[in-house]
Amino acid sequence: MTNIIALLATLAGYFFEQPLLFTIGLFALSGAFTNWIAIHMLFEKVPFLYGSGVIPARFEDFKKAIKELMMEQFFTEENIDRFLSGGSGGVASLDLSPVIEKIDLNPAFDDLVDVIEKSSFGGMLAMVGGSEALQPLRQPFIEKMKVTVGKISQSEAFNNILKDELEQPSVIADMREKVSEIIDQRLNELTPQLVKEIIQAMIRKHLGWLVVWGGIFGGVIGFIAAVTNNF
Repeated sequence: MTNIIALLATLAGYFFEQPLLFTIGLFALSGAFTNWIAIHMLFEKVPFLYGSGVIPARFEDFKKAIKELMMEQFFTEENIDRFLSGGSGGVASLDLSPVIEKIDLNPAFDDLVDVIEKSSFGGMLAMVGGSEALQPLRQPFIEKMKVTVGKISQSEAFNNILKDELEQPSVIADMREKVSEIIDQRLNELTPQLVKEIIQAMIRKHLGWLVVWGGIFGGVIGFIAAVTNNF
């Protein structure tokens, strides 16, 4: 729209012999058009114009910059250690209840029964029906174990042990390596076209104002040039 308005002003000034309007329109058109073509050249390769299509052409550099930003600003050893040390989202705030609820504790009950059968109580157990006599206790045992494990996981002592283990340098280094692998995997899925579309979606709307202001400032400069030329 800015280019069209500037072009119409230029044509009107030329055909109606209005030098002031012609100069304003011409300067506005030059400012708006050069800014528009510059924005276009960021995303598209223009024949014979060196440096055009810089974003898709340098998408590997963009991917590298994204990874460096993530690893050097967010997933540093200091940030990971700070997360594990506590505070919002830290180890102390982890709720392991959903995990514990999904754990299958049937093998634990089976092992307990096996221990009883091989102990000195095995003979007494055989007299009352063997391991089958303990089967009604399976579900109460599992429910009680989940409650007990849940309480242990919420204790300060457990959280301190877990935090100390996770804060080991080797663990933190392994976390950073895993994060780096995940980032690499996701970034390798990017293509030059996708990188271009992502950046376009973020900044094209705002870059459009460069065209508008280019036309406005060009028109102002054209007005000044036309006025001063009359003196």
